[in-house]
Amino acid sequence: MNLLIPLYVHPAEDPGAWHRLITGASRTYAVVINPANGPGRAPDPAFAKAAEALRSAGARLLGYLDTDYGAREPAEITADLRRHQEWYAVDGCFLDQSPAAPEALPECRRLVRALRRLGASTVVLNPGVHPAPGFARLADLTVTFEGPWSRYVADFTRPSWTERFSAERLCHLVYGVPEPLVPLARRTAAERGAGVCGPVTGDLPNPWAELTPALADH
Repeated sequence: MNLLIPLYVHPAEDPGAWHRLITGASRTYAVVINPANGPGRAPDPAFAKAAEALRSAGARLLGYLDTDYGAREPAEITADLRRHQEWYAVDGCFLDQSPAAPEALPECRRLVRALRRLGASTVVLNPGVHPAPGFARLADLTVTFEGPWSRYVADFTRPSWTERFSAERLCHLVYGVPEPLVPLARRTAAERGAGVCGPVTGDLPNPWAELTPALADH
Protein backbone atom coordinates (compact mmCIF):
# COMPACT_ATOMS: atom_id res chain seq x y z
CA MET A 1 0.00 0.00 0.00
CA ASN A 2 1.42 3.36 -1.02
CA LEU A 3 1.23 6.48 1.10
CA LEU A 4 0.02 9.94 0.14
CA ILE A 5 1.76 12.41 2.43
CA PRO A 6 0.37 15.95 2.87
CA LEU A 7 3.16 17.19 5.15
CA TYR A 8 2.27 20.87 5.61
CA VAL A 9 4.70 21.82 8.37
CA HIS A 10 7.52 24.13 7.25
CA PRO A 11 10.88 22.37 6.78
CA ALA A 12 12.58 24.90 9.05
CA GLU A 13 10.04 24.30 11.83
CA ASP A 14 10.28 20.51 11.84
CA PRO A 15 13.35 19.36 9.90
CA GLY A 16 13.12 15.94 11.54
CA ALA A 17 9.74 15.23 9.94
CA TRP A 18 11.08 16.19 6.52
CA HIS A 19 14.20 14.07 7.02
CA ARG A 20 12.06 11.05 7.88
CA LEU A 21 9.91 11.70 4.82
CA ILE A 22 12.91 12.03 2.50
CA THR A 23 14.39 8.84 3.92
CA GLY A 24 11.14 6.95 3.23
CA ALA A 25 10.29 8.67 -0.06
CA SER A 26 10.44 5.45 -2.07
CA ARG A 27 7.45 4.12 -0.11
CA THR A 28 5.18 7.03 -0.98
CA TYR A 29 2.60 7.46 -3.72
CA ALA A 30 3.29 11.20 -3.66
CA VAL A 31 4.20 14.09 -1.38
CA VAL A 32 2.09 17.26 -1.37
CA ILE A 33 4.09 20.52 -1.41
CA ASN A 34 2.25 23.32 0.37
CA PRO A 35 4.34 26.34 1.36
CA ALA A 36 1.48 28.82 1.95
CA ASN A 37 -1.93 27.24 1.33
CA GLY A 38 -0.61 26.96 -2.22
CA PRO A 39 2.71 28.04 -3.73
CA GLY A 40 2.73 31.42 -1.98
CA ARG A 41 3.69 34.76 -3.48
CA ALA A 42 7.39 34.02 -3.87
CA PRO A 43 9.62 30.93 -3.87
CA ASP A 44 10.43 29.55 -0.43
CA PRO A 45 14.08 28.39 -0.39
CA ALA A 46 13.46 25.85 2.36
CA PHE A 47 10.64 24.19 0.41
CA ALA A 48 12.69 24.33 -2.80
CA LYS A 49 15.54 22.49 -1.06
CA ALA A 50 13.15 19.92 0.44
CA ALA A 51 11.46 19.40 -2.93
CA GLU A 52 14.81 18.81 -4.60
CA ALA A 53 15.79 16.28 -1.94
CA LEU A 54 12.47 14.46 -2.30
CA ARG A 55 12.85 14.28 -6.08
CA SER A 56 16.36 12.92 -5.70
CA ALA A 57 14.98 10.28 -3.32
CA GLY A 58 12.40 9.21 -5.91
CA ALA A 59 9.25 10.93 -4.67
CA ARG A 60 6.48 12.23 -6.90
CA LEU A 61 5.66 15.84 -5.99
CA LEU A 62 2.19 17.37 -6.08
CA GLY A 63 1.50 21.07 -5.70
CA TYR A 64 -1.25 21.97 -3.24
CA LEU A 65 -4.16 23.78 -4.91
CA ASP A 66 -7.21 24.86 -2.91
CA THR A 67 -10.43 24.83 -4.96
CA ASP A 68 -12.65 26.07 -2.08
CA TYR A 69 -15.23 23.42 -3.02
CA GLY A 70 -15.49 24.83 -6.54
CA ALA A 71 -15.89 28.48 -5.49
CA ARG A 72 -12.38 29.57 -6.46
CA GLU A 73 -11.74 30.97 -9.93
CA PRO A 74 -10.13 28.40 -12.27
CA ALA A 75 -7.63 31.01 -13.52
CA GLU A 76 -6.32 31.45 -9.97
CA ILE A 77 -5.87 27.70 -9.61
CA THR A 78 -4.02 27.29 -12.90
CA ALA A 79 -1.79 30.25 -12.00
CA ASP A 80 -0.94 28.51 -8.73
CA LEU A 81 0.03 25.37 -10.61
CA ARG A 82 2.38 27.36 -12.86
CA ARG A 83 4.11 28.80 -9.79
CA HIS A 84 4.41 25.35 -8.22
CA GLN A 85 5.96 24.05 -11.43
CA GLU A 86 8.39 26.96 -11.77
CA TRP A 87 9.49 27.10 -8.14
CA TYR A 88 9.26 23.48 -6.96
CA ALA A 89 9.19 21.42 -10.17
CA VAL A 90 6.07 19.51 -9.14
CA ASP A 91 4.86 16.58 -11.22
CA GLY A 92 1.17 17.23 -10.68
CA CYS A 93 -1.33 18.67 -8.26
CA PHE A 94 -3.44 17.94 -5.20
CA LEU A 95 -6.82 19.65 -5.48
CA ASP A 96 -7.90 20.13 -1.89
CA GLN A 97 -11.47 20.90 -0.85
CA SER A 98 -12.64 19.72 -4.24
CA PRO A 99 -16.40 19.61 -4.82
CA ALA A 100 -18.40 16.40 -4.51
CA ALA A 101 -21.89 17.27 -5.79
CA PRO A 102 -22.83 16.14 -9.32
CA GLU A 103 -23.76 19.65 -10.46
CA ALA A 104 -20.13 20.72 -9.95
CA LEU A 105 -18.79 17.97 -12.20
CA PRO A 106 -18.69 19.91 -15.54
CA GLU A 107 -16.67 22.78 -14.07
CA CYS A 108 -14.32 20.38 -12.32
CA ARG A 109 -13.84 18.48 -15.58
CA ARG A 110 -12.83 21.70 -17.36
CA LEU A 111 -10.41 22.56 -14.56
CA VAL A 112 -8.73 19.15 -14.61
CA ARG A 113 -8.35 19.34 -18.37
CA ALA A 114 -6.74 22.77 -18.06
CA LEU A 115 -4.33 21.50 -15.42
CA ARG A 116 -3.35 18.53 -17.55
CA ARG A 117 -2.72 20.83 -20.53
CA LEU A 118 -0.28 22.72 -18.30
CA GLY A 119 1.63 19.50 -17.71
CA ALA A 120 0.11 18.03 -14.54
CA SER A 121 0.85 14.34 -15.07
CA THR A 122 -0.87 13.33 -11.82
CA VAL A 123 -4.09 14.93 -10.58
CA VAL A 124 -5.45 14.07 -7.13
CA LEU A 125 -8.91 15.20 -6.02
CA ASN A 126 -9.60 15.56 -2.31
CA PRO A 127 -13.26 16.04 -1.49
CA GLY A 128 -12.55 14.08 1.71
CA VAL A 129 -15.81 12.16 1.20
CA HIS A 130 -17.23 9.94 -1.49
CA PRO A 131 -18.15 12.31 -4.34
CA ALA A 132 -20.46 11.64 -7.25
CA PRO A 133 -18.73 8.83 -9.17
CA GLY A 134 -17.93 11.00 -12.19
CA PHE A 135 -15.29 12.86 -10.21
CA ALA A 136 -13.21 9.73 -9.72
CA ARG A 137 -13.08 9.28 -13.49
CA LEU A 138 -11.39 12.67 -13.85
CA ALA A 139 -8.53 12.05 -11.45
CA ASP A 140 -5.62 9.67 -11.15
CA LEU A 141 -6.47 9.39 -7.45
CA THR A 142 -9.48 10.47 -5.39
CA VAL A 143 -9.41 10.88 -1.61
CA THR A 144 -12.77 9.52 -0.47
CA PHE A 145 -12.06 9.74 3.26
CA GLU A 146 -10.02 12.17 5.33
CA GLY A 147 -10.42 12.13 9.08
CA PRO A 148 -9.53 10.52 12.41
CA TRP A 149 -9.33 6.79 13.04
CA SER A 150 -12.27 6.98 15.46
CA ARG A 151 -14.57 8.21 12.68
CA TYR A 152 -13.07 5.82 10.14
CA VAL A 153 -13.99 2.92 12.40
CA ALA A 154 -17.44 4.17 13.37
CA ASP A 155 -18.91 6.03 10.40
CA PHE A 156 -17.31 4.86 7.15
CA THR A 157 -19.61 3.50 4.46
CA ARG A 158 -18.56 2.48 0.98
CA PRO A 159 -20.91 3.20 -1.95
CA SER A 160 -21.19 0.47 -4.55
CA TRP A 161 -19.70 2.58 -7.37
CA THR A 162 -16.26 2.42 -5.74
CA GLU A 163 -16.10 -1.28 -6.56
CA ARG A 164 -15.80 -0.37 -10.25
CA PHE A 165 -12.49 1.41 -9.62
CA SER A 166 -9.14 -0.22 -9.00
CA ALA A 167 -7.78 0.26 -5.52
CA GLU A 168 -4.93 2.38 -6.91
CA ARG A 169 -7.48 5.07 -7.86
CA LEU A 170 -8.86 5.56 -4.33
CA CYS A 171 -7.23 6.95 -1.18
CA HIS A 172 -8.14 7.11 2.52
CA LEU A 173 -6.23 9.63 4.67
CA VAL A 174 -6.59 8.41 8.25
CA TYR A 175 -4.90 10.06 11.21
CA GLY A 176 -4.94 9.68 14.98
CA VAL A 177 -4.33 5.93 14.73
CA PRO A 178 -2.98 4.36 17.94
CA GLU A 179 0.46 3.07 17.02
CA PRO A 180 -0.32 -0.61 17.76
CA LEU A 181 -3.28 -0.36 15.36
CA VAL A 182 -1.40 1.04 12.34
CA PRO A 183 -1.15 -2.43 10.70
CA LEU A 184 -4.90 -2.88 11.27
CA ALA A 185 -5.56 0.53 9.72
CA ARG A 186 -3.63 -0.50 6.60
CA ARG A 187 -5.56 -3.76 6.32
CA THR A 188 -8.86 -1.96 6.86
CA ALA A 189 -8.14 0.52 4.08
CA ALA A 190 -7.24 -2.33 1.73
CA GLU A 191 -10.45 -4.17 2.60
CA ARG A 192 -12.39 -0.98 1.89
CA GLY A 193 -10.91 -0.66 -1.57
CA ALA A 194 -8.24 1.99 -1.03
CA GLY A 195 -4.85 1.18 -2.51
CA VAL A 196 -3.35 4.45 -1.29
CA CYS A 197 -3.54 5.26 2.40
CA GLY A 198 -1.79 7.36 5.02
CA PRO A 199 -2.54 5.85 8.44
CA VAL A 200 -0.55 7.97 10.87
CA THR A 201 -0.43 8.33 14.63
CA GLY A 202 -0.31 12.13 14.59
CA ASP A 203 -3.31 14.37 15.05
CA LEU A 204 -4.43 17.83 13.98
CA PRO A 205 -3.21 20.38 13.05
CA ASN A 206 -0.50 18.46 11.18
CA PRO A 207 -0.99 14.70 11.55
CA TRP A 208 1.61 13.72 8.95
CA ALA A 209 4.50 15.17 10.94
CA GLU A 210 4.44 11.79 12.77
CA LEU A 211 5.56 9.46 10.00
CA THR A 212 7.68 6.74 11.57
CA PRO A 213 4.98 4.00 11.79
CA ALA A 214 3.49 4.95 8.41
CA LEU A 215 6.83 4.75 6.61
CA ALA A 216 7.88 1.48 8.21
CA ASP A 217 8.12 -1.47 5.83
CA HIS A 218 4.65 -2.79 5.01
